[in-house]
Amino acid sequence: MTPSAVPHLAALPNGLRAIAIPMPWRRTVSLSVFVRTGSLHEPRALNGISHVVEHMAFKGTATRDCQRINLDAERLGAEVNAHTDKDHTAFHIEGLPRDLPAFVALLADIVLNSSFPAEELERERQVIEHEFTEFEEDPAAMAFNLFDRACYGMHPAGQPVIGNRANLKRFTRDDLLGYVRRQYSACNVVVAAAGPVEVDPFLRAVEAAFGAMPAGMPNEVPAPAWQGGLKLRRMAGSSQCHTVLGFEAPALGDDAHLPHVLAAALLGEGMSSPLLDEIRERRSLAYYASCSADILPAAGQFVIEAATGPGQVAELLDAVDELLRRHAEGGDAVGLERARNQIAVRTLRALEQPTRRLESAVQDVFTFGRMRDSQEWLERLQATTASQVREVFAGMQGARAAVALAGSVSAKARERAQALTS
Repeated sequence: MTPSAVPHLAALPNGLRAIAIPMPWRRTVSLSVFVRTGSLHEPRALNGISHVVEHMAFKGTATRDCQRINLDAERLGAEVNAHTDKDHTAFHIEGLPRDLPAFVALLADIVLNSSFPAEELERERQVIEHEFTEFEEDPAAMAFNLFDRACYGMHPAGQPVIGNRANLKRFTRDDLLGYVRRQYSACNVVVAAAGPVEVDPFLRAVEAAFGAMPAGMPNEVPAPAWQGGLKLRRMAGSSQCHTVLGFEAPALGDDAHLPHVLAAALLGEGMSSPLLDEIRERRSLAYYASCSADILPAAGQFVIEAATGPGQVAELLDAVDELLRRHAEGGDAVGLERARNQIAVRTLRALEQPTRRLESAVQDVFTFGRMRDSQEWLERLQATTASQVREVFAGMQGARAAVALAGSVSAKARERAQALTS
């Protein structure tokens, strides 16, 4: 990595962090403001409020209405957006490097000064109602929602980011303002830019825009305990059963997650992986199947997903169970080589994508207080042994799985899934 491309992390006196990731070969700059608050930080009575705040943040500030917010970005050719996740909410803008100070000021206005007009809240409820409908009619989205509930029960980690309709109808402007006052504090914010960034001017812009933000206290949540079990939802009109099966994995702060990452790639990354070869090529049980290790700051999940016909779910689960047992009993040197190289390429490709780099860097800062070196992480992953990977699969034998079925769910599928979770 050349000196001009070395990432820079700085902290303001109020505890807010700023990250500059110089990517001088790019012609545009990406700026994001990450706030450490999401569905993971919501009590049940407020589940979904982070998502509503994200929507409403663009509906007006003390000096801009929603039309002005969009115009001020788009007259510079910029695109402004946001997203809410379990552990964070983020606001994004991308445009020309010369306009980076203006972008910092615009996102600061949205994050710090949103007014949440009551009349806009009534209109936005209807927009989010449509989003709920799409969510509720999507078997894949429903399956993952059920899977989280199976994993963590009533802990906030098991809650959907979108929340629920009853809460959406009940939230008031005062609820939104109160939540922002409690959660949006400087020590829970990272302002990050990637592209042809001049570090010192960027840091001055961040200081000018966010320097007066109250420091606050870290938004911390106790780690969830793994539960496991079966959750299902029969959905009218669905001809397939979307299946999600998984096991507990270590959180981001625990290096024991590395063998899980490698094990997931070994089992199910790529068309030549055992999962795709067995499920698709040999048995024709699904068009698509995948395996991933979802490693987050609070918890981790080893996840296998596929969609198949309702009469084939039991065979699908049997095939997956057999694959897990086979990998617990024996090694696959060629498969391990493939997995190592796939992860290396995936990691290096992410370094070329500003949005991926920003989110990864911010997640590191929230978890470790620093940005980790990707090459160091890759070297530790490459040093992970075949026996450590086998131990991951061996640990799943006898462990309580979490299984979610959504769509067309047969009695036989339910029976087989229950056997896996007992």
